[in-house]
Amino acid sequence: MKLRYLGFMALIMAGCNDTTQTAETAKEEKIRLVTLEPGHFHAALVQKSMYPSLDSTVYVYAPEGNELKAHLNLINQYNTRTDAPTNWKEEVYTGPDYVDKMLSDKKGSVVVLAGNNQKKTDYISKSINAGFHVLADKPMAIDEKSFAVLEQAFATAKEKDLLLYDIMTERYEITTMLQREFSLIPEVFGTLEKGTVGNPAVTKESVHHFYKYVSGNVLTRPAWFFDVQQEGDGITDVTTHLVDLVQWECFPEQVIDYKKDIALQNAKRFGTNLTLSQFKAITKLDSFPGYLKKDISKDSILTVFSNGEINYKIKDVHAKVSVIWNYKAPEGTGDTHYSIMRGTKANLIIRQGAEQQYKPALYIEPVGKKDEAFAGTLNEKLKALQAKFPGVELKEYAKGWEVIIPEKYKEGHEAHFARVTEKFLEYLQKGNMPAWEVPNMIAKYYTTTAALAMALKTGKK
Repeated sequence: MKLRYLGFMALIMAGCNDTTQTAETAKEEKIRLVTLEPGHFHAALVQKSMYPSLDSTVYVYAPEGNELKAHLNLINQYNTRTDAPTNWKEEVYTGPDYVDKMLSDKKGSVVVLAGNNQKKTDYISKSINAGFHVLADKPMAIDEKSFAVLEQAFATAKEKDLLLYDIMTERYEITTMLQREFSLIPEVFGTLEKGTVGNPAVTKESVHHFYKYVSGNVLTRPAWFFDVQQEGDGITDVTTHLVDLVQWECFPEQVIDYKKDIALQNAKRFGTNLTLSQFKAITKLDSFPGYLKKDISKDSILTVFSNGEINYKIKDVHAKVSVIWNYKAPEGTGDTHYSIMRGTKANLIIRQGAEQQYKPALYIEPVGKKDEAFAGTLNEKLKALQAKFPGVELKEYAKGWEVIIPEKYKEGHEAHFARVTEKFLEYLQKGNMPAWEVPNMIAKYYTTTAALAMALKTGKK
């Protein structure tokens, strides 16, 4: 098989990102990306921005088909946009041996993975064993079997001095960042409550939609996205983000050992029903593929087990995470997120409902009576926070204060992929990650995959 070159050349911007690097950096060899079977649009979002340390040529290995076309179309869209166009050049190989070819060619040093999750853990393992660094979309494991493979991949990565990192975009959502910042101010937050199963110390809930827009267009999802054996149950898919945030916010920069620090309480899974017409609207397919027949009732109703809930203890703190997927958001609405961290002095709450016009907002609500002493302390501590986040203010209301956040911090989900990629490249250039990152990734995937096993065993749906 021969390489096929796709000339997705951008308009060259005056003063493009590459010209901003220092003379020293310019002398260094650029890092080259390899994209393997990009079946999910998150692979393209990694390339929505340019990065000074990355070569503009990306090597793509994938089978021919709609998923590859969708990926390349998005890259082309970024290359040809009017505002800050990128200039990626995609070099594509589509032979039937594309995985082995990628491993043997070794055209780059970093493999980007975002696609079929049934294959992903195996791709991670093969890439690490072949000497690649890996930047992988979540989830990196969708069941206990793949978790064991992932855990070994991390051990091999350590032996080979390679980085294996997952794309946790929600750490860069500004309300979440500020929720974490305020929780680190004991005079305002106090200390994190321990909570109970019925009243957890931290709760994170999110609602998502199958029908959605990406980069201004209606997203076409692959049919396998609706097969939990390939995409993963709700408990092991989007819930990954929520478990990550519990760890990142409640125990910042602390190592979490899943064998000692995680104790599952209960878990459940349940389905979302889609009609054939809804399935067609999302996938552009006229019928259900054979592998979905197992999940179809009444000839035309597909049940997708995309929803899940986990109650667990992490370092003796009760946490609850839950995810729900609906078909389509009502007009004028969108995905929503709810989060509460309960402190001994105040609760930090993110709401994203109708009152917030479906945009996330952060609130500080003191525990007990709201008084002038607390208000004075809060305003005094705000000054230090403003040094890190200039322009952040407080607006008082009946129960407490809303954190007023300047628009410049509200980048949006798609922009967060650049933030994650920048962080990964920073770690790559340093040659290591903080000591807590790897054990906490392992703890995260233990939590989600063990919770799925519990939900399946107990039969809760």
